[in-house]
Amino acid sequence: MEKLNKDKILQNLPANKVNLEIFNEIDSTNDEAKRIIVQNDFHVIIAERQTKGRGRLGKKWSSPNSGNIYLTICTENDHSNSPLSLVTGLICKRAINKISNKLLVSLKWPNDILVKDKKIGGILVEKEIQKEITRTIIGIGININIKKQESWWGDLSNYNLETKRNELINQILLEFISMSKNMNPNWMDEWRDSCIHMNKKIIIEVGNSFKKEAFFKDIDENGNAIIETDEGKKVISSGEISIKGVY
Repeated sequence: MEKLNKDKILQNLPANKVNLEIFNEIDSTNDEAKRIIVQNDFHVIIAERQTKGRGRLGKKWSSPNSGNIYLTICTENDHSNSPLSLVTGLICKRAINKISNKLLVSLKWPNDILVKDKKIGGILVEKEIQKEITRTIIGIGININIKKQESWWGDLSNYNLETKRNELINQILLEFISMSKNMNPNWMDEWRDSCIHMNKKIIIEVGNSFKKEAFFKDIDENGNAIIETDEGKKVISSGEISIKGVY
């Protein structure tokens, strides 16, 4: 297992824009991002282990093992018009594919990162509003090597990335900062090409109010899902989907 190394993680990143904290253990990197005073464009928090890791919709993100990526990027720059869950998924896809030299990664709406139909990572975007300032918190979890606890979990253990963890984190941060300066105008096409369920039948569930079979037709510029049911097309801003043969 490669130890987290501050110098390697910060390589080629703008020193005047990024603060980095590394913890051996923490409750949650996203929760720490809510507690800190942000003094730079980007405050990055990384931990070897989390005792209270979280996913979307209050789900637990199991993170007791060292050697994976538990990372939060925190900023008070304006990202109000960015579909951050989808774009951050694309950033992670690019970074993993580049470091592994393989076309491994696919995406599942709105925030899941998959390899060979197994979830190996996820994104949790949260916002904290304090007076007139909006703090945007982007949590990223990526399984590099895990003890299997759920049949639908996967990891990157077959791709020799245990010794490239710092390089992978560095690439994610480089991509994120680049995106924050200049959003790729073709991001929607790239996301569509990466989506594992475009034009396929899914089951979509929105809280306790909506659960239906549908076809996943597209996304819009805000990252919303466009689905088609027997009642016609609907635009869904949040929810969970499942796909036969995946999860």
